[in-house]
Amino acid sequence: MVTKRKSSKKVIVRASKSGADSLASRAYERIRNEILQGSLAVGDILSRRRLADRFNMSFLPITEALQRLEAQGLVESQPRIGTRVRIPTRQDILDSYVIREALEAQAARLCCEQITTVEREQLIQSARHLDKLYRASAIEDYGSRLLFSVHTYHMQFHMRIAELSRSPGLLIAIEREQVLVFNWLYDTAAKQRSLPAKFHYDLARALCSGDVMKADITMRNHIRYGLNYVVENVKTLEVSKPWRLKREPRSRGTSHNIRRN
Repeated sequence: MVTKRKSSKKVIVRASKSGADSLASRAYERIRNEILQGSLAVGDILSRRRLADRFNMSFLPITEALQRLEAQGLVESQPRIGTRVRIPTRQDILDSYVIREALEAQAARLCCEQITTVEREQLIQSARHLDKLYRASAIEDYGSRLLFSVHTYHMQFHMRIAELSRSPGLLIAIEREQVLVFNWLYDTAAKQRSLPAKFHYDLARALCSGDVMKADITMRNHIRYGLNYVVENVKTLEVSKPWRLKREPRSRGTSHNIRRN
């Protein structure tokens, strides 16, 4: 009987932990998606209370989700002030571009060397479709489902190139560094919308050309496109959205109280 009780207790603990992890994961995905689509803009204050109410959750999974997002560099916190969607510095953006270029240029070279005939056709078809999606989304409002889908497809396109490099370690490095996620975030924050008509088609053609140097150079130019535009537009956000203490309205006979997020 004692053994059964111990076993039953362990099962209950595991189930409870699994449920908490599941809620935290759901909260993480929702907040992350809203940041990437621009519903939660760079610099926006994140209230744990409001997020908990919106998601119908307790503070615990919301807090765990925000801690995970902070570890990934998508949100930032300051003691006694709160948490907000992180505003990247100029150096943050430049560093991300440098890392992305290093990783994806190597992926382009390896992809060019090893891609098969069938894979060439599939990659070019995907590139054409992606360019078409970008043209269709040019008039969409930020936060729209179409624009979110376009960015999702764009990230999958570049991850496919990494997969075609046949280097699991390189693929893991691209995922770990989150260079494609940050590219998405920076484009959304800067409202980068204008791309050449055959932007991804021309990249795919270079990767399928059999010319490794051409694949390398084309990928580097592809990544660098619009960098100055992004830097110039994002750097103004720190001035327009400074950290600020949020206070309750003054009550008669009482002093201001800091509102906790």
